[in-house]
Amino acid sequence: MKLTNKVLLTIFLIFAFSILHAEVPFSKGVNLTNWFQTGSVRQIQFTKYTKDDFAHIKSLGCDIIRLPINLHYMTNGSPDYVIDPLFFDFLDQAVDWAEELKINLLLDDHSFDPNVDTQPSIESVLLKVWPQMATHYKNRSNYVYYEILNEPHGITTAVWCQIQQKVIDAIRSIDTKHTIVVGASGYNSYNELKNMPTYSDTNLIYTFHFYDPFMFTHQGATWTSYMQDLSGVPFPYDAARMPATPASAKGTWVESSLNNYKNDGTVAAVKQLIDVAVNFKTSRNLDVFCGEFGVYIPNSPHADRVYWYDVVRKYLEEKGIPWTSWDYQGGFGLFEKGSSEMFDYDLDVDILKSLGFNVPIQSVFSITPENRPFDIYTDYIGTSVLESGNAGNGTIDYYSTNSEAGKYAIYWTGSAQYAGPGFDFKPDKDLSLLVANNYEMDFWVKGDTPGTKFQIRFLDTKTTTAGDHPWRICYDIDQTKVAWDGAWHHLRIPLKSFTETGAWDNNTWYNAQGKFDWKAVDRFEIISEFGALGTTKIWFDEIKVNGTPITSVSENLQSNTFKVKAYPNPFSEETTIEYDLAKSENVEVAVFDLDGRK
Repeated sequence: MKLTNKVLLTIFLIFAFSILHAEVPFSKGVNLTNWFQTGSVRQIQFTKYTKDDFAHIKSLGCDIIRLPINLHYMTNGSPDYVIDPLFFDFLDQAVDWAEELKINLLLDDHSFDPNVDTQPSIESVLLKVWPQMATHYKNRSNYVYYEILNEPHGITTAVWCQIQQKVIDAIRSIDTKHTIVVGASGYNSYNELKNMPTYSDTNLIYTFHFYDPFMFTHQGATWTSYMQDLSGVPFPYDAARMPATPASAKGTWVESSLNNYKNDGTVAAVKQLIDVAVNFKTSRNLDVFCGEFGVYIPNSPHADRVYWYDVVRKYLEEKGIPWTSWDYQGGFGLFEKGSSEMFDYDLDVDILKSLGFNVPIQSVFSITPENRPFDIYTDYIGTSVLESGNAGNGTIDYYSTNSEAGKYAIYWTGSAQYAGPGFDFKPDKDLSLLVANNYEMDFWVKGDTPGTKFQIRFLDTKTTTAGDHPWRICYDIDQTKVAWDGAWHHLRIPLKSFTETGAWDNNTWYNAQGKFDWKAVDRFEIISEFGALGTTKIWFDEIKVNGTPITSVSENLQSNTFKVKAYPNPFSEETTIEYDLAKSENVEVAVFDLDGRK
């Protein structure tokens, strides 16, 4: 068959157009929130997430992580907005993990306050920060994406998109490689997509967010007016289960929205709203991405939350729209309500299924005694430790370059009384075996003011038992222990030397009752217990619980009735465990690594 030139040209144009508007190269993922969303780069707890977390997320079936970043706060501020090199030190490692694991990473400028309108002056900030980002990442792989600004609002889409065009041009003057995510105003509203231009740049993805019906997805949200007391709104609408309007919301928009919920709270209404984005996608033949959707956990009925995710996720996928749910951990996350959010123990299996994610095997967590040294701070806060300090109007810098060893140390000054660095163990730790085996608090400290005095302490876990409180066991550091001469000093304090002092609970002081529990330690604190710190400057480095690894634990396996051996030992993937019993009985065999993980 002979093809005419006209037919050949038509085929070529169709082929070329399909290349220009190829499918988005990812399908589903999560937002990794409350990591880079801080007021400054020095408030980032970098070790909150690791490469293991990226691997866990990928194992769920995710091929993209959207990473919200308070980008404007990662700079020296007005007027230059020069990005702090420490920020690139952190973010580069996250990019490395994504590239090594072959999972896409969307760098989302999340410099955003829901209650403050986006001003046209944002243009000057964006035109400073994004060229720096483009310069730094232009040679990285295609796994990296840029999102210009999360949820602009209080500004018309027309004005916003003129600014967005300038930012696109600024990035493209440096980086012509990486895909840029763009969106409309109105909090990235799907209703505002129609007011966006079709930009000439073809390496773009157009984003929208979806949280409808809002009465359902945000019930209990403290950051939204009159929503904080709303609870139990079902999805879909069910007249028999509808809650009354809370007293705090009477006469407000919340009450009128609840009255209209029989219309808004249906599956058909949800699909109709998503269709607004679908129609934009198909009518303009553009790549569209749902960057956020989710349901706030605390006040929403769990089964209804699961159903909403199932409806929204399936409809997005049916219409060929990739997505990232809000969020991985946190108020909208993938973990059981009120849990410690540990990947191997606390995932909400029903939510995972509704999102079409893989469901990892979940185990029941139990605390096992620590039997080896562990780090609380060495350059970074330790693994499975969360920063929980209170600067008390002063400064706590976890990345001071004035270190005794390695790259960083902790710098502390200016705190009010009862404030200071804090370290929350997640999960709680059983230190009883370490105490019995003469372990020590081991750290380096220096200060510049003679007479300095502060307290270090452990707090145990408050249980539901009547009369229990978060008991403290403490040790005072003063000039009898350290010469405050501006030089580094090494302290090693036996855990047995700590003394229980009492508990502060619900604004009440409870005197010591000998109830501190080394088997359930919640956190470690350094506190200006005896007065405000003032101008005193103190540095800490290499904070550890240290001692000789306890190898005799395995001897506990041997008894008159139970004998066990494992080979090869140390364990490999093919280790055999053999045990002999004095009589026939059921046995549970559990294996723990040296970090106490089951």
